Amino acid sequence: MRGPIDGAPRENPGGDAGVFLLSLPCPKGDWPSAPRAPKGLTRRFLPFATRVQALRIAIASDHAAVDLKAELREYLIGLGHEVADLGPATADRVDYPDFGYKLAAVVADGTAECGVALCGSGIGISIAVNRNPALRCALVSEPLSAALAREHNDANCIAMGARLTGPDMAKACLDVFLSTEFGGGRHAGRVAKLSNPVT
Repeated sequence: MRGPIDGAPRENPGGDAGVFLLSLPCPKGDWPSAPRAPKGLTRRFLPFATRVQALRIAIASDHAAVDLKAELREYLIGLGHEVADLGPATADRVDYPDFGYKLAAVVADGTAECGVALCGSGIGISIAVNRNPALRCALVSEPLSAALAREHNDANCIAMGARLTGPDMAKACLDVFLSTEFGGGRHAGRVAKLSNPVT
């Protein structure tokens, strides 16, 4: 596993071996506790705030999603994650492929463990991210799709549209995406084919 995106590895306050944290110029929130699953709710689909493992997450957008990106970045930091904001920093017009490619590169090389891609609709940047064969970016607009993207497709990047998905729904999608485990089994062979197309 590679080191941080723009800083030296430092100790994980949660104590998990092999988890590196990014030295980023941003505040860190408290590490949430991990209570038991409420009755009737399986552990696999627990809201992420109740079962946290610190992750290195990269987030990027185009100009249309700068505000949503900032809100989700702070939300993830508050959950104890190390977040690398790959831009843009302002709402000046940019091209979403540039930021989709940048995000895909850091997830593909292991610098980040997963990615969050945002644009006006989520469509354009998800297409750009998926041009990298190591990426499985799922465009979602509600939590069930986010859960299935992880369980069935082992998605390593989530995409959402700032003009179509509000902040609260986006956070709910993130919670489920980050807390759902890949199901493996019959899905594993299919996922392997996604990075190795046969013509």
